[in-house]
Amino acid sequence: MSMNLVLQGPQASQDSLDQLASLAQPARTVRIGEHALRCEDVPFSAELKERIDAAAFAAKVDACFIEAGRTLADFALVAMDMDSTLITIECIDEIADMQGLKPQVAEITEAAMRGELDFAASLTRRVVLLEGLDASALQRVYDERLRISMGGEAMLQAVQAAGLKTLLVSGGFTFFTDRLKERLSLDFTHANVLEVADGKLTGRVLGGIVDAEEKMRTVQRVCAQLGIDPQQAIVMGDGANDLKMMGIAGLSVAFRAKPVVRAQASVALNFSGLDGLLAIL
Repeated sequence: MSMNLVLQGPQASQDSLDQLASLAQPARTVRIGEHALRCEDVPFSAELKERIDAAAFAAKVDACFIEAGRTLADFALVAMDMDSTLITIECIDEIADMQGLKPQVAEITEAAMRGELDFAASLTRRVVLLEGLDASALQRVYDERLRISMGGEAMLQAVQAAGLKTLLVSGGFTFFTDRLKERLSLDFTHANVLEVADGKLTGRVLGGIVDAEEKMRTVQRVCAQLGIDPQQAIVMGDGANDLKMMGIAGLSVAFRAKPVVRAQASVALNFSGLDGLLAIL
C-alpha cells in the first residue's frame, strides 16, 4: 500500500526534512512550505512508520502518513477538544490556582488525561475543591491566562473559509466555551455547567457531565444535524477522554497529546501548531 507522508515542524530545516524523506523512499517529494515537505507514493508499512516516527520525533518533526488525494473538501466538520487542544491551558487547574489548590487539582487532571482515572469521577473530585471560590475568578482565568494554541486561529479561518462547520466539545466549562464560540465564530459548543450561587462556586456541576461517551455522542448529534456521516468529521484532542470521539472520525488528530492518544490517532501534531492540519490535507 502506498501513502503520502507529510513532514513538518516549526523549526525544521530543509536538510532535516530531506534526511527524513530519504528514509521513506518516496516516488517524489514536494515542498509545501518553508518548514514542510510532502513525500508522495511512499511504500507504507507498520515497520516504516515506526522507524520514521522515532526519527522524526528525535528531530522535532511531525511525520503524518495520509492517503493520497485527501483534502479539506473531503470533510464537513472539525470537532475540537478545548483544554490543552484549542487553548494552551487546563481551565480547571487555573481556576484551582485562585484557591491555592493548583498542584492537587492538576495532579488529578493529568491522571485523568492519561486515562488512569474515570473522567466523570475525577471532574467531580476536582470541582468540589473549588467550593466557595468567587465566580469572578473565571473571568480572571479567561482574561489573564487563556491563550489560543499556536496556529489555532489560522486553522479555524482556513476550515471556515473552506465551508466546514466547527464544534468545540469540552469536559471543561461553558463559561469558557461560550466566550470562545463568540470570539472565534464557532458553530457549535458543548461543555459542563458550573453551579454558581450568591456569586460563589458551589463545588457542583449542573446536569450531566461531558465525559468521553458524551463527547462522542455530541459529535454524532452534530453530524446528524448537519446530515453528514462521522467519517466526514475531523476530530482533534489530547487526552484519553477524547479517544471515543476521535475513534468515530474520518480523521483523528492528536495535538500535543498523551502517548495513549498519539498511539490511536490517525495523525499526531507534537511540534507543529494546529494549522499543521492544513499541510496534512
